[in-house]
Amino acid sequence: MSKKYLLSITEIEDRVKTIIENLNEETFIEEFLGLFDIPKTSISRAKSSDGDFLIRNKVRYRKVENSPLQAIDKIEQEIISQNQKPRYIITTDFEMLYAKDTKTNDSLAIHFEDLPTYAEFFLGWNGIEKVDYQKENPADIKAAKRFTKLYDELVKINPELAKKEADGKSFNLFLIRSLFLYFCEDTEIINKGSFTNVLKTRTKTDGSNLNSVIKELFLSLDVPENHRHEMPEWLKKFPYVNGKLFKEPHHDLNFSTLTRKLLIEAGELLNWNEINPDILGAMIQTVANKEERQVSGMHYTSVPNILKVIKPLFLDNLQAEYQRLSYRADDYLEREITDKQRREQQRNIIKDLNSLLERMSKIKFLDPACGSGNFLIVAYKELRRLEIKILVKIREVQNALKEKNVYQGEFLKQSKIKLNQFSGIEIDDFAHEVAKLSLYIAEHQMNVEMIESLADYQPNILPLQESGNIIHGNALRMDWHDIVPHEVNEEVYIMGNPPYIGSRNQNEENKKDMSTIFQGVQSFKKLDYICAWFLLGVKFVGNTKNKFAFVTTNSITQGEQVPILWKKLLSYNIEICFAYNSFKWNNSASNNAGVTVAIIGIASKGESSIKYLLSEGSSIEVENITPYLSFGNNILVENSTIQFSGFSKMQKGNAAYDDGFLTFSATEYEEVVSKIPETKKFFKKYVSADDIINGTYKYCLWITDENLYDAQNIPYIHERIEKVKSYRLGSKRAVTKQQAQTPYAFGEIRYQKGDGFIIPVVSSEARDYLPIAIIDSEIIPSYSTFVLYDAPIWLLGILESRMHMSWLRAVGGRLKTDYRYSAGMVYNTFPIPKLSTNRKNILEEAVLDMLDVREEEGGTLAELYGGANKPMNARLREAHEKIDGIVERAYKQEPFKSDEERLSVLLKLYQEMVSEGKK
Repeated sequence: MSKKYLLSITEIEDRVKTIIENLNEETFIEEFLGLFDIPKTSISRAKSSDGDFLIRNKVRYRKVENSPLQAIDKIEQEIISQNQKPRYIITTDFEMLYAKDTKTNDSLAIHFEDLPTYAEFFLGWNGIEKVDYQKENPADIKAAKRFTKLYDELVKINPELAKKEADGKSFNLFLIRSLFLYFCEDTEIINKGSFTNVLKTRTKTDGSNLNSVIKELFLSLDVPENHRHEMPEWLKKFPYVNGKLFKEPHHDLNFSTLTRKLLIEAGELLNWNEINPDILGAMIQTVANKEERQVSGMHYTSVPNILKVIKPLFLDNLQAEYQRLSYRADDYLEREITDKQRREQQRNIIKDLNSLLERMSKIKFLDPACGSGNFLIVAYKELRRLEIKILVKIREVQNALKEKNVYQGEFLKQSKIKLNQFSGIEIDDFAHEVAKLSLYIAEHQMNVEMIESLADYQPNILPLQESGNIIHGNALRMDWHDIVPHEVNEEVYIMGNPPYIGSRNQNEENKKDMSTIFQGVQSFKKLDYICAWFLLGVKFVGNTKNKFAFVTTNSITQGEQVPILWKKLLSYNIEICFAYNSFKWNNSASNNAGVTVAIIGIASKGESSIKYLLSEGSSIEVENITPYLSFGNNILVENSTIQFSGFSKMQKGNAAYDDGFLTFSATEYEEVVSKIPETKKFFKKYVSADDIINGTYKYCLWITDENLYDAQNIPYIHERIEKVKSYRLGSKRAVTKQQAQTPYAFGEIRYQKGDGFIIPVVSSEARDYLPIAIIDSEIIPSYSTFVLYDAPIWLLGILESRMHMSWLRAVGGRLKTDYRYSAGMVYNTFPIPKLSTNRKNILEEAVLDMLDVREEEGGTLAELYGGANKPMNARLREAHEKIDGIVERAYKQEPFKSDEERLSVLLKLYQEMVSEGKK
């Protein structure tokens, strides 16, 4: 039996609206319940008791002539002793509707016609509880979904305009202005429902005159009050908005019956006063980007993650200063001193609190990749909340002094924190428009919070003051000083989440930006796009009091990017003042594909005496933070062709360059040797990184000069060789064409007879240890592996140790979030003190014990070493920890406290080795 399709909340809202518009009081409850996950048979067989509509455990519904509130109270009393209560009780006289959720004890009391807006109250029938719904389906998501539908329909009926405007400017402007008016009418900045009512009453059903009505309305909103006397009466009901939101003329659009319906529903079915501007912008931004919608869904940067950036950057310092002054104020109220001394100290505290407010009013902020403004919005709201705390504390102190209240006079009209302190740069036009709108909304919401805390605060809401300074353009081609002009001693904080684009994924415009910004920097083409923001950031803050902090892919703190980037950055006399080590930066998309990121704060050298290394739940004070986000000196590890510690030479596996004609799956191999048995002696097992980890293998033709004559006498093999030759001759690479002279052999051969250790080039970040295997002469390692032939067993203990894993995490590369091993960056540079013969012997014994545990426990390396969804085998972990102890005592006698400490010791030893000329 197929599972019932569950409607989304927006679909439920739309259908409830249709039910009410075509109301049949007798069948209402059946139609309403039919929208939820309640079997039709249960609805049709609903028992009737005393006139009630009853489905066991689901609902008890009573239609009344009047007094539905009394009716619901009566039902509650009737069922109070029942063990099994209906999930919802509903009563209505079709003027008012009352409902009770017996599981949560939440109540609903609404006008019946408003039921569509409150349909989410009943999602318990679909197994969605309130806390889950609020987490996954806030008003912002509903708004974004409805606007997405509207946007797509507008583009569909305006094809020529959509084709002409690559950035969708006309559509974007219309949606932004409409969103603002919906918010204003729900928060009663303008008359309740006035915009939606204009759409309903002044436009035709087919939408044919909607454009002209909208055009006239939008034009009127930019006309000051003293020039509105000749306007039609219906337009005079709308106030002067200002703020440049309606300055640009409306761009003509075609509308239809459907688009008119969608616009009216957006006003009637959404509670716009619940919109959260912190995340609204990023969600609405996806409306205009269909490709982004398909790839990532509707997503946003969470407020807790934004706070990880702004708290250590500037907010903690401001809050600490407030706390210090607040404590002083409370202390003087309780201290045994004379009244004169107390009044003098309290006046000083008021003066200091006002100075803190004055300081906050002069701080400037810039997000040079602001998107739809969420970093700026959260920073603004946090500053406003701190301002409220300061003003409340000033009032407390003044009340204690029995002096005139600070809240009299012009001060009441506005906050000292202004939107024009907040600047942003955004390359996407729609996002930059959304950012400005979201700041307006944030300002209104903070004014409401201020009124709640300070009842005598009465701000002027309209006309709007100047918005934040949000600039449309490419931040990498602008002078940030022009965007945020400031004096030498002024505080400027730069923050944000610039785009993550790896070196291989950059388009021509990205590459042009990089070549301009990194002119003269060798190997800059290996850098991620975000590195350009870091370089412009250090140029802005170098030798000033300014600071910046960016969320970044952790790739710029690992592998070969580190020496290329940080050698340049550190030349500007800057240092890392705080850093959050790697964590998952998740979003709200349905696939919730998080990326591993770090947060790095930068200041001029000497501006921060104490640096903080942060992670989830911990904070460490250190003297210096390295580019690898460890503590210690700034040491940059560079690729080396020589093995520092004198270990065996590591080499890459073998590369076929065969277009698949020399390599075979296990099934293909079995088919060939069963049909042509004489081919068997020319095959060897062939393994990739995945094969090593998962215990699988393939096969390859392994033909040498010695057996070439016999191999070519087998027609099947001869045919395969000729196809390899043809493939290589057709290559654009000169090296591959040259390899056509020996088409029977792999293009790159590094195979040696004898046993060896084989290391996957890429392995999961979820593992605590590298899954390294031992191979014999019958196995050919592929190019996705590294191999050590004829290496001592104790060396496997070094490679399998936590010390080596800490080095890999820091200096190795990444493929997405997985570890990418490298001979030149990881193995050759790995520093270790000279080991005694005795330590090598002890280590060899521990390694053999570890290999015995592997064999006894059985299973693949993937099963033994675990991963994201499976823990490491307990006995194997114990064996590895024994190896760890032996290896780590070669560095220091006391146990290491953290991987950061391990890395700090390793980097120091690396520097010593380099300075001794061992490189």
